[in-house]
Amino acid sequence: MGTVNFIKNNIRWLFAGFLMFFISSFGQTIFISVFSGEIQNTFDLTNGGWGGIYMLGTLSSAVVMLWAGSLTDTLRVRVLGSVTLLILALSCILMYFVQSVYLLAFVIFALRLSGQGMTTHIASVSMARWFVKTRGKAISISSLGYALGEAALPVSFVGIIAFFGWRSSWLISSLITLITIPLLILLLKKERSPKNVSEENQSLGMGTRHWTRKEALRHPLFWLLLPSLVGHAAFSTAFFFLHVHIADVRGWSHLQIVSLFPIFTGFSISAMLISGAIIDRVNTRLLMSFCMIPSAIGFLIFSLSENIIAATIGIAFMAFSSGIVGTLSSAFWAEFYGTKHLGAIKALATSSMVLGSAIGPGLVGLIIDLGVNFTTQMPWISLYYILAAASAYFGINLSRKTGSLFS
Repeated sequence: MGTVNFIKNNIRWLFAGFLMFFISSFGQTIFISVFSGEIQNTFDLTNGGWGGIYMLGTLSSAVVMLWAGSLTDTLRVRVLGSVTLLILALSCILMYFVQSVYLLAFVIFALRLSGQGMTTHIASVSMARWFVKTRGKAISISSLGYALGEAALPVSFVGIIAFFGWRSSWLISSLITLITIPLLILLLKKERSPKNVSEENQSLGMGTRHWTRKEALRHPLFWLLLPSLVGHAAFSTAFFFLHVHIADVRGWSHLQIVSLFPIFTGFSISAMLISGAIIDRVNTRLLMSFCMIPSAIGFLIFSLSENIIAATIGIAFMAFSSGIVGTLSSAFWAEFYGTKHLGAIKALATSSMVLGSAIGPGLVGLIIDLGVNFTTQMPWISLYYILAAASAYFGINLSRKTGSLFS
């Protein structure tokens, strides 16, 4: 089926996923980081202090995700999605009122759980479950909502903050989120698997069966993939979270470094579409083994960049990894572990990534406070990515040799 016809026949479900991915931006680091300077000034926080609060809030959300993520196996998307978006909207309102550092940590927890965690989790699990033969295409198309939010919202809100102030800007975020809820309910009024999809119980995992979360945890493959899951989330989050620091180190303006975000999005979109096609025509093994390598190259290039032009090359490589991971994240778990318990298993992976996004800003911020700027840390991050890719490659090939993966 051609892409145009595919979208036409499945527009209701694809747009619902697109919408949720887009709105998740309000809980993503790339958006929250736009407010970092104002938040640090308001609460008199150092890079390490702000990073520590962000780490605490995000880490707490990772723990809750282990339970909340499994709800996608029992509740309909229009119900769970609507509740999640309502919580996200309320979290944005709380950010307007927050006056203490302690409440700030709670608001970060709520934003990260409802935005980065649950909203993206619901959207990605839905695409992986509703589509089988066209899973890669469905995920890559719906994920364009995240890419659009990533490209448009940070740059737009730099201007909105300048005009309305940082607190009032969160009220605008809340209003946009609230408007989304009735639209999502309308789109999923007839919530069911699309016509062109095989029956759900035919999408089996390793050993031609559905895996439970406990079984996945007992399998060595998950643990060998963990460095990639945690590491990518940790350091990509740290990069966007600390972009103001990077601009200061390099002597760039805030607007200059934020102008790199749409470039990141453009390359990320390209990677999403390419990887989606690869997943549908081949499988997820090759991509999972090597998806960290572009980020390794990107961080190394960025560490050597003295001007925006060179930095553009570095961020393009980082974007390619992020785009691949964006499409790969749900398709991989469905292909390897089946779809019956996909929500619970994907929640485990999402929680690991949220854990990484909690560790990254706190760890990098602490090292910055010790006198080592982020760009100096980047070559070591590149080395980590290479080792994580080697671990993933070993895990996948080990599973193939022992016969516990696809024949």
